[in-house]
Amino acid sequence: MYFFYNILVILAGWVVIPISWFNKKIGFFLNGRKETFQQLSTIKKTDKVIWFHCASLGEFEQGRPILEKLKSQIPNSNDLKIVLTFFSPSGYEVQKDYKFADVVCYLPLDTKKNANHFLDIVHPEMAIFVKYEFWPNILKELDNRNIQTLLVSGIFRKKQAFFNSGLLSSFLKKSLKTFSHFFVQDENSKNLLNSINLNHVTTSGDTRFDRVFEITKQDNSLDFIADFVQNKHVLVAGSTWKQDEELLIDYINNHCSEEEKFIIAPHNIKHIDELKNQFTKKVTLFSDKVKNNQAQVFIVDTIGILTKIYSYADVAYVGGGFGTGIHNILEPATFGLPIIIGPKFQKFKEAIDLVAKKGCFVVTNKTELNVLLKKLKDKKEFKEHASLVSKNYILNNLGATEQIINYINSSFKR
Repeated sequence: MYFFYNILVILAGWVVIPISWFNKKIGFFLNGRKETFQQLSTIKKTDKVIWFHCASLGEFEQGRPILEKLKSQIPNSNDLKIVLTFFSPSGYEVQKDYKFADVVCYLPLDTKKNANHFLDIVHPEMAIFVKYEFWPNILKELDNRNIQTLLVSGIFRKKQAFFNSGLLSSFLKKSLKTFSHFFVQDENSKNLLNSINLNHVTTSGDTRFDRVFEITKQDNSLDFIADFVQNKHVLVAGSTWKQDEELLIDYINNHCSEEEKFIIAPHNIKHIDELKNQFTKKVTLFSDKVKNNQAQVFIVDTIGILTKIYSYADVAYVGGGFGTGIHNILEPATFGLPIIIGPKFQKFKEAIDLVAKKGCFVVTNKTELNVLLKKLKDKKEFKEHASLVSKNYILNNLGATEQIINYINSSFKR
C-alpha cells in the first residue's frame, strides 16, 4: 500500500505545478516548499528539537498555547529549538515570522525521500501534531527512529476511514499506531481510538480554550472603537461572508434603532466598497483614520484586530455558517457574548455545545435574525443568560494545555 501511496504523492506534486500558474495559493504552496530545507539549515546536530506540525491557521491556534508555555519554561536555553511546520499557505503566510519558533517552514510533500531528509535535518526529540494531519511516510519514519510522537487537541468521528474496514482503513490505522500518546478533545474520540485497540489516550479537551482565555487578560483597548461605540448597544460581526452580510444589511437598513451600532469585520476585505455602498445608514471605515461618532456602521477593512473588537460588543455574529462552516466562536465566547451563527456548524463541537446550552443561536434567514437581534437588545434576562453560558463554557473547559505540558515535561529529556 505504501508503494501506491508514494506514487500518488509524487503524481500530486507534478499535477499542482500547472495549477500554480493560475492559482496564487497553490503558487505559495509550491514555491514555499522549495525553501524548506534551506530554512532548516540553522538546526545544528547538537540541538535538542521539539517539532510542532499544524495543517493551517486554526490548528496553529490550538498548538500555540502549548508551544508558548514550553518556550516560557526554557527562555535561556540555547540548545533547545522549536521547529514549526505548516501544510497550508493560509497558516504559513500569516505566521512565518512567529517569534516563539526558531524555524517556521512548510512541511515537505510526504514522499519517503523527503521524510527521511526532513527528519535527518530536524532530528526531533519529540514531534507534536495538532488536531489532525496524518502523513504516513513521516509517521512511519518517526516510529522507525523511536521518536516520541504526540497528537494534541485531536478529535475523531465514526465516519472517518480509520474506523471502517478494508484496505484503506488498515493502511491508515498503521499511521495512528505510530503515535506515542493521544490527547483528544472529547470522550467520543477516546472511545473510537479504544475501539481499534489504541489505549494510550487522554481526554484533555481543546487547548483553544486556554488560548482564548488568555486574551481576556491582555490590553484589548482600541481608542477608535471606544469613540465609535459611545455606550450604545453594539453588535460585532466577525469574519462575515456575502450571505451573512445580506442578513445584516437588511436588519441595519430596515429594522435597527438609533441606540444600536454595528461593527463588521468581513472575511474578505477586497470588496469593502461594495459592502459599504449597500448601507443606507452612515458608515465609517477603519482606513478613514478619522473619528466619525455619528456613523452607525463601522467596517473593519484591516486584519488582526477583531479579537480586541469583540471586547466592546454586546452581541457577536460569527460568519461562515452559510458557506463551508463557521469561523471561531470561542473568541467572542471568552468575552461572555451571546453568539449568532448560520446553519452550517455541525463539524464544530464548541458550536454544538453552545447551541445546546443556549449561549449560541442559529439563524437561517433575515426574519429569524431580525427577531433574535430585537430579543437580545430588549430582553435583558435573555441576553444575560446567554452571556453567562458563553463565559462559563470557556471557564469550565480550561486546563488542556497544562495536562499536555505536564506529560511533555515528564517525557522530554532536557
